[in-house]
Amino acid sequence: MGEMITYPSNGNNGTGYLARPSGQGNGKAVIVIQEWNGLNDHIKDIADRFANEGYIALAPDHYHGIIADEPDEAGKLFMALNIAETEKELRGGVDMLFSETNSPVGVTGFCMGGALALFAACQNSVKVGACVDFYGIHPNVEYNWDNLVAPVLGIWAEHDDMVNPQLNEFARSLSDRQHNFHFITYPDTSHGFFNDTNTSGHDQNAATDAWRLTLNWFGDHL
Repeated sequence: MGEMITYPSNGNNGTGYLARPSGQGNGKAVIVIQEWNGLNDHIKDIADRFANEGYIALAPDHYHGIIADEPDEAGKLFMALNIAETEKELRGGVDMLFSETNSPVGVTGFCMGGALALFAACQNSVKVGACVDFYGIHPNVEYNWDNLVAPVLGIWAEHDDMVNPQLNEFARSLSDRQHNFHFITYPDTSHGFFNDTNTSGHDQNAATDAWRLTLNWFGDHL
């Protein structure tokens, strides 16, 4: 359904996978941000799924063509990610979609991408209209909670020792600012449960419900 494109990102070029709805669509757009192993077919498929729901969907390629096949390689790419450069690429993607739709865009992501989605929402209070964070984690990302305007949906797994220790702080930071947010933790799930290529950890029931909540969140807030 989609194609790889190049788009401006603060004087440089970003690359990504762009999926468009057939027909007129709903006039809304979302950024879909990769997991720690790169812009693979799974992330492209999620962008296609958004397009099937009427959204223009852009999945930026933050590893610039590299897809990790093994966890060790993914971990190295994850830790070496240039957050400043990534912010430019995300902002460029948001700007492009905002210009086309003339309305704030949604941001969502998974694992590393979930952290980057929340980061993008904190960095861009005008052009990001809603955020869905799927079990986001990255040690080098810092959130400017005071700049956050977009409503946040946080989707978590019960058995996720990497992510869950930060959730109380997240909730407190958002509650203290009376921010619009909703957190849901799916029982008996583990990190990455939404990924249907993850044969050991995918949970179909939880993933189906999380997708429903995601579409409702963007439908309500974009």
